[in-house]
This record gives sequence, C-alpha cells and structure tokens, in this order.
Amino acid sequence: MKLNIGAFLTKRAELNPDRIGLTYEDRELSYRQMNERACRTANAFMKLGIQPGDRLAILAQNCVEYYDTFFGTAKIGAVLVPLNWRLAPPEIQFILENSGARLLIFGPEYKELVAGLRGHVPVRNFIYAGEGEVPDFALSLQGRQEETEGKEPDWQGEGDDTLVIMYTSGTTGRPKGSMLTHANFFWASVTFKALVDKKTPDPERSLLVLPLFHIAGMFAMPTAVHWGDPVFLIKGFDPKLILETIAKKQISIFGAVPAILGFMRLVPNWQAYDFSSVKTILVFAAPVPVPLIQEYANAGVVVRQLYGLTECTGPATVIGLEDAITRAGSCGKAFFHTDVKVVDDSGQETRPGELGEVIIRGGHVMKGYWQNEEATAETLRKGWLYTGDVAYRDEDGFLYIADRKKDLIISGGENIYPAEIESIIFGHPKVADVGVIGQPDRDWGESVKAVVVPKQGVELTVEEIVEYCKGRIAKYKIPKAVVFTDALPRNAAGKILKRILREKFN
Repeated sequence: MKLNIGAFLTKRAELNPDRIGLTYEDRELSYRQMNERACRTANAFMKLGIQPGDRLAILAQNCVEYYDTFFGTAKIGAVLVPLNWRLAPPEIQFILENSGARLLIFGPEYKELVAGLRGHVPVRNFIYAGEGEVPDFALSLQGRQEETEGKEPDWQGEGDDTLVIMYTSGTTGRPKGSMLTHANFFWASVTFKALVDKKTPDPERSLLVLPLFHIAGMFAMPTAVHWGDPVFLIKGFDPKLILETIAKKQISIFGAVPAILGFMRLVPNWQAYDFSSVKTILVFAAPVPVPLIQEYANAGVVVRQLYGLTECTGPATVIGLEDAITRAGSCGKAFFHTDVKVVDDSGQETRPGELGEVIIRGGHVMKGYWQNEEATAETLRKGWLYTGDVAYRDEDGFLYIADRKKDLIISGGENIYPAEIESIIFGHPKVADVGVIGQPDRDWGESVKAVVVPKQGVELTVEEIVEYCKGRIAKYKIPKAVVFTDALPRNAAGKILKRILREKFN
C-alpha cells in the first residue's frame, strides 16, 4: 500500500465501511460514503485537467466538502492550498498567485470576495461549495452519475510528495508556504496517537471545531481516519453549541485554542453542562493561562498544553495527563516519534533553566518553504527545524516556552507578525515611523497595538490609522489600540527595540 493519505480513507472504508466517520450538522457519513465522495471529487478534478503536483485552493468554513477536497486531492497527487478566510483580499490574492493555484473551491460566504479576484489570479476553475449556484460543488464534482465517478482512481503521490502548502504569516510581511508531505501527515498521526493516553480500546469521539485551514484542524482530518475515530465537525466557533455537542455526543477529546476555552466559560452556567465523557482537551497555538487551566480542572476537565508549529505538521510536545495540573504552564515533553532540544547560539543543548531556541526533528517536519530556498536553508539545518521560539527545560525535562518567535503576536490562536502590519501602516501618507507590539487582551490573549510617529507638522488620529488598515490586512490584524510618540527606540543597526516599546506602552 502506498503511503498516500487518500489511500488511508480507502483502507478505512474497507475495514469499517458502515462505521460513522463524520457527523456535520444533521448529516452522518459512513467511511464508505466518505470514500465514495472523495473518489468522485478526485475523478472530477482529473476531468478538469488537474495533474499530480497541480495546486488546488480552498476558501471555505468547516464543511463536508472540505473533507471531500482534502482526500480527493490526496488520491490524485495534487497539492491542496488551504486559505485562511480571515485574510483580506490582497493577502488571499498573493497566496493564489504565489502558489499558482489552478482551481479554487469556495464557500457561500466568500462569493463576493472571489468575484473580485476573477481575472487577477491564475485560477482557471472556480467551484462553488454551496447550493443554488451553477456550477456548484454538487453539480461540478459530486453529482455526476457516470459509473466511473465513484470508483477509486489510480493513486498518485506518496511519501515525500507534497500534499499541502500551508501558508504562515511572514516576518517580512509576506507569508511563506510550508510544504507538508504525505509522509509528514502520516508521522504526525503516528507520533500524536502514540502519546495520547487511552483508557479504553474504543475509538475516540472527537470534536473538530478548529478551522480546517489551521494546521491543528487539517492534521485532525487524516489522523481521525487513520485511527478510525468518529469526528463531529462544527462549522464555526459557537461556544454554546460546543458545550451542547460535548454533552449530547459524549465527546471524549477535542482540540482548542485558549480563546475558545475562555469564551466557553462565559456561557451562563457552563459548568452545569455534562463533561463526564471528556478525557482531555488539547490546547494549541498559544500558552494557556494557568488560572484558566485550574478553572477547567475545578469543573473536572483536564486541559493539556500542546506545543507545535505548522512547519512540523502540528505536534512537537505535549503535557501528560498526570502532569497537566501539577505542572500547569509547561507544554510537556516531545511526542513519541519526535525529538525536541533547546540549544544556544552555538547549537549546544542548554542546561536546565537556561533559555535557548527550540529545535525539532521528526518525520513530520516539513519538506521546506514553497519557492523560498533562503528561508528553507535558514529554518532547516542538518535535519532539525529551528523554530525561533525561546524556551527552557526544568530539571525533569519539561519544556516551558518563555518568549515568542521574533516578536510574534498570538491573538485567538492566530499568528500575527508585526512587520506585516508595520509595512501597511507605514504606507499612510501622514506616518513617519511605526512599531507594532502585542498587548494583553482578556478575550484573545493578545491583541495588536501600534506605536506611531506622525510626520512633523501634521495631525493624525487613531481613527485614520484604523480606517487605513481596513481592506488591506485581515480584520484580526488591525490594531485594537494606537498610541502616538515622537520617536521609536532603535539599536545601532536600526532595528526597533520592541522590548522597550512593550515596557513603555503596555
């Protein structure tokens, strides 16, 4: 059997054809039905001229069609480019241009956005993943009744062939495309499952609420199929619906970001919902405040901090069940098939308590950045992924993240790089200089603050800065606060001293 992620669904459909693999709203799909849909999608892609290695983009909220597209793409050796629907049109346009995507599948929420992109991107086919439109997803991909449409295509792509190009925000203002292979997703699944504690041999009942364009959401799709775990998919973030689904569907495990946990506890009488089936909540993307961990512990739910990156297909370290409360604040130890070190500038491992850079090695580390050899060489060195994240280990080897990757801001689980926002604001005709930092935010963990130096002799308001950003960058990147100053602190090389900005303005 080829190491092809699309073939995983084929095998699962053979082994457990009638087991429900995916539940979405009022729809239940068995593994046989899931595989038939993926096969129809794959065959339709090929009829549209898609070849192995061609890039296909998808701009949609969580839905069944996302599964169809992911596994259909995998079966024929094409490459999926998931688009973050929180991005602004110019950002989405850049990704479509940079990836050279030939086909775009889009959800009903993004019809107007896509209409504005037509003629400005290399996309040849636009497929609507909704109802009442022609061509829509059902008519173009799923609805064909020819006998061959539901049959298994000849698998293409395996092992080190790229399956997904997932774009991450770039420190220079342009996102980089992490090339994740079929083997990357396989090893991410194996290393994850080898360290997730199981109390029974029964399949995990998994709730998938994270957006599928996010590595934590996308990684969950093939992992659940690989291990035969049923998934309950929610379209978007609704804290009350999450609590209701946990109780009604007897969810045993799910992934979240700290902001999701924060909003769930704001639902009236949230502790009255039935959590008895939940064995663990894995939290990605940002450190979980210790008081929040304790609040869930008081409700009988163990929150486990996980550390990882898009560049390693998700998992790197995780705190164990037995240590999640007593060592709250730590993101634990490396996953089973993963090596993690903390090293100094010379590449030597640091002593306990000593800060250094986190580096990761494993079969789930990306192949490199799409069409970016310089960034690849900087990040991948002698088989290790250099994360840029600063951390330390305690005497027992537990990892604690101490600082953020190159002044990274994490807001609601989304990575925000200040340089990108600085580049936009600097284009304002009244701005002489600008530095962007993160500020504490009760709801989102962090939010964006811009420290702006106006040009001499002009009047500049907060409203003007905010309005200038609208439509140029994603809404969640627009500064929540703007302050004005006469000059920014810089070092001898001209780099803004962000530490001083944070001390002065936070």
